[in-house]
Amino acid sequence: MKKKILVIANDTTTAYIFRKEIIQELIHRNYEVILAADLLNFANELKEMGCTLFPVSTGRRGTNPLADLNLLRKYRTLIDHEKPDAVLTYSIKPNVYGGIACQQTHTPYLTNVTGLGTAVEYPGVLQMITTRLYKAGVKKADCIFFQNEENRNFFISRNMLSKDARWRLLPGSGVNLDTHPLLVYPKEDDVIHFLFAARILKEKGIDLYLNAAKCIHEEYPKTVFHICGKCDDEGYIERLKEMNETDYIVYHGEQKNMTPFYEMAHCIVHPTYYPEGLSNVLLEAAAHGRPVITTDRAGCREAVDSYKTGMIIPLKDEEALVEAIRTFMVMDPQKHRDMGLAGRKKAEREFDRNIVVNTYMEEIENLFA
Repeated sequence: MKKKILVIANDTTTAYIFRKEIIQELIHRNYEVILAADLLNFANELKEMGCTLFPVSTGRRGTNPLADLNLLRKYRTLIDHEKPDAVLTYSIKPNVYGGIACQQTHTPYLTNVTGLGTAVEYPGVLQMITTRLYKAGVKKADCIFFQNEENRNFFISRNMLSKDARWRLLPGSGVNLDTHPLLVYPKEDDVIHFLFAARILKEKGIDLYLNAAKCIHEEYPKTVFHICGKCDDEGYIERLKEMNETDYIVYHGEQKNMTPFYEMAHCIVHPTYYPEGLSNVLLEAAAHGRPVITTDRAGCREAVDSYKTGMIIPLKDEEALVEAIRTFMVMDPQKHRDMGLAGRKKAEREFDRNIVVNTYMEEIENLFA
């Protein structure tokens, strides 16, 4: 009889883009795979892979205790009904409430800390509440995966891990080197294209990017600053509409296929100060052979070798971002190509998604040994 694995995630989009290979390998190894997540993009693709979907909305940004209790009830009901042999959880609410549901039902589970999130990282009452909830959620996890050492140290320093907790460090979600191949670097004899690829959030550095774009374009008219990412904030939607009417800002919205945008970009700009696990944008940029400019924070600095694969700037520093883009503009074009190639080699060496898949398979097989 097939063993059953329940995957609990925020939504089908992230589950498909970042966990697809794990799901594929489980199905290949004759596991039955169920995914509990909000049904967004790629739901059909997941079904075609052989994955059973259960729609569960986490309300990822909500802080309503009653809604969170209802989420716990949904996870508990699903586990009681499906009786999975093991559960994989990803991100804060699935880790917390999925973890507690697993404890209540005595179900083995593996937890992945995909980043702390603002509620956990920044001091205050919300941090105090959230860290206690997180401690409860991971208390009995069979293994806790961290995507950077700073997140692991955060858990240790705040006594969020039990004394006998088992944990492992992963290279983020890794990057599929086949679906993100090395791309031919674009010519630089006309316009230089920069790319911001992330959700449109203040913490992702969108304001810094837009302001730097205006400044740089005034000095270097042959520059275009592209933006790809989902936007739910009405204020930013209006601002992007206004900026889109200029000749140097182009907002492309959310994209299912990012390859054409990486292909045309000369440099990826990721000025985030959001609590990242390990930035997937930076891993994809490296795999495609594109230099990057990003910030000196956990989840970003690990993905870049400074001045070898890209440039690292201080957090929330618009002047430093402008100066880094200026440096890129006056750099020898061959240096741009060399940085991109060095990024690809780093991705092959350190961030191959097969590393993540193999680590998961080891832990899952250990559960049933």
